[in-house]
Amino acid sequence: MFYIIVFIFGSIWGSFSNVCIHRIPDNISVISDRSYCPSCKKLIKWYDNIPLLSFIILKAKCRGCSAKIKTKYFIIELISALSFVLIFHVYGISLTTLLLFILSICFIIIFFIDLKHFIIPNEITYPLMIIGFLKSFDPNLNLHLFPNFINSLIGGIFGFTIIWLIIFIYKKLRNKDGMGLGDAKLLSAIGFWFGWVSIPFIIFFSSAIALLSVVPDLIKKKKQLSSQIPFGPYLIIGNLVFLFLINPIKIFIN
Repeated sequence: MFYIIVFIFGSIWGSFSNVCIHRIPDNISVISDRSYCPSCKKLIKWYDNIPLLSFIILKAKCRGCSAKIKTKYFIIELISALSFVLIFHVYGISLTTLLLFILSICFIIIFFIDLKHFIIPNEITYPLMIIGFLKSFDPNLNLHLFPNFINSLIGGIFGFTIIWLIIFIYKKLRNKDGMGLGDAKLLSAIGFWFGWVSIPFIIFFSSAIALLSVVPDLIKKKKQLSSQIPFGPYLIIGNLVFLFLINPIKIFIN
């Protein structure tokens, strides 16, 4: 029963994530305006806006104009619901679970916005930094997963500084921007959440995954080494790999 409730709760927040992903890049309020069909502009009734179910019942079409509803909306709601269930399964009813719920939603929003628009919104990264640092003052949190406030502070500064240095050096050598400060802010937020120890591993994992994903396009000459790619999604994937391997990593560094 708890798993079903968590799944529904996650799908609802996945629906809210869709609103943020669609509106934040265009500076549209995510709370003041009701959802509407982008094709016919008609407001969507509440019974046509039920996460996951409405997509299936409507057969991925708008009730008013029959315009196709993007599968991306369903996928994001499903990813959110499943991530909530996985987090709850591992950490149960706890403050750690609540914090990871918040982090997962923020990661989903950042992932899909950066993937399409090549931007990482400050509206998400700044609150992540604040929450990541403030939580480190709670001595009752999962210390195996989260750092104390000193390591958190060092992690936030280290995460921002290392990306800023890459940007600065690349700018000096090539006279053009190689990365954006949004990536620096995201890695800073990750550093606040998981401490300075996580940063080298996350940079390695994200860089390796980014390179592997780009190699096929480089071979086919669809992209060049100078081609722009959104690095935020790779930082998030790198962070997830770090969390998945956190036990062997902790053993290795100790």
